[in-house]
Amino acid sequence: MATGILYVMSTVIPGLIKIGKTATNHFDDRMYILERNGYNNVTGLQRRFAIEVEDYDEKERMLDEIFAKARVLGSELFALDIDLAIELLSSFDGRQVFPKTNEESKRQVFDTAAKNRSESADTQYIPNGIYYLERKKPSLHVEMMIEDGTITIPTGQHVSENEGQSITDHVRTLRRENVGQLGIVNKDMRFSSPSQAAEFAIGHSCNGWVQWKTEDGQSINIFRPRPV
Repeated sequence: MATGILYVMSTVIPGLIKIGKTATNHFDDRMYILERNGYNNVTGLQRRFAIEVEDYDEKERMLDEIFAKARVLGSELFALDIDLAIELLSSFDGRQVFPKTNEESKRQVFDTAAKNRSESADTQYIPNGIYYLERKKPSLHVEMMIEDGTITIPTGQHVSENEGQSITDHVRTLRRENVGQLGIVNKDMRFSSPSQAAEFAIGHSCNGWVQWKTEDGQSINIFRPRPV
């Protein structure tokens, strides 16, 4: 059975992802090309998860069948929740290639994707509006906009300049590519969950449902559905 790498990438278009395969020794070159040149006129590709598995051709065919209804015809692009794809790939037996295992283990990647997917569904219950994350030490005031379930931290917001060890590799990359001097966000940033947005703002993993507040100081957890 041939061994190779399966990978999933986000794109500049929210909800559109790329799932592909490559030979193990071609992975770095493939990522370099895609992240700089895009794919099928879609730009902003960023690696999110990659795993080396046995019989990777067959496993890619299986993924294509599972996600067939979400596939953009004639391409390796899918209109799909990226956390669902990451959950599935990280459940395969194999060697995690990205993120590096000294940053996030396969178990951590799976757990983060599952949490984001659950939170993403619950985000639909948050009313449209502006929400706030504030801290006194160090002083921090960040605004998050929600519109029809889409989470955005707008350009010009001032986020923490510091990063903790618990920050995920994906959010670390987003911060280093999109946060300038003094912690100023240089483009509108969209997120799949309130916790991911809060992690971007604070610089370490946290519960966004508690951190983000309404104008009158209530946590957005008041909008989250409770188990029956």
